[in-house]
Amino acid sequence: MIYSDQTRILIAVDCIIFGFDGENLKLLLIHRALEPEKNKWSLMGGFVQPDESLELAANTILNKLTGLEGVYLEQLQAFGELKRDPIERTISIAYFSLIDIHKYETQISHEHHAEWFPIKEIPHLIFDHNEMVEMAKKKLRYKAALHPILFELLPEKFTIPQLQSLYEGIYDSEFDKRNFSRKILSTGLLIKQNEKDKLNSKKGAFYYVLDKGKYSENFHAFLNLIPNPDHLQFV
Repeated sequence: MIYSDQTRILIAVDCIIFGFDGENLKLLLIHRALEPEKNKWSLMGGFVQPDESLELAANTILNKLTGLEGVYLEQLQAFGELKRDPIERTISIAYFSLIDIHKYETQISHEHHAEWFPIKEIPHLIFDHNEMVEMAKKKLRYKAALHPILFELLPEKFTIPQLQSLYEGIYDSEFDKRNFSRKILSTGLLIKQNEKDKLNSKKGAFYYVLDKGKYSENFHAFLNLIPNPDHLQFV
């Protein structure tokens, strides 16, 4: 064999699933089912089989460990530090996604204790999984700035506090309520409704809908909401 003198290395995939429930940005985690680090919190991961592509392996593993299917997964990058897995040299290809939790909540299987954690309350994870999550968050911020993915997570009618919560979760920042409201309304891309959400405050917050016609032409008006947009980059 041409490659007979080469050392074999294991290839794995890990899935980083962010979700928004209408109020908070969250991360989906499971209990690891095998040693080392058995029963500790982990991303959804497993080994790529000889007859699988990376994409097929990621989708198969995600479905097996959480029950989720039909989730669009985007490849993040490879993680290959020499001792990232203490048992054997393993290179992991990380995938990530951002979903509407409510659309997938009936699919979730609890066989592996799948649980959503608020993004600011993520526990310590096995191996280099916390590093993977941080890298995915950076990529998510980049995509959210340049593509209309955030509004796809909101219901058809939403409140400004809901939108602010989503932005704060994505960019790990706190926004002044009045300033955020002023900036978001100055884009001219939201249409105020007569109804109010009175469940989350006594005064109630007006609902808004996105003006989809104007939005497609002037999406970048939302860039003024992003902290330090000049420093927003992903390599």
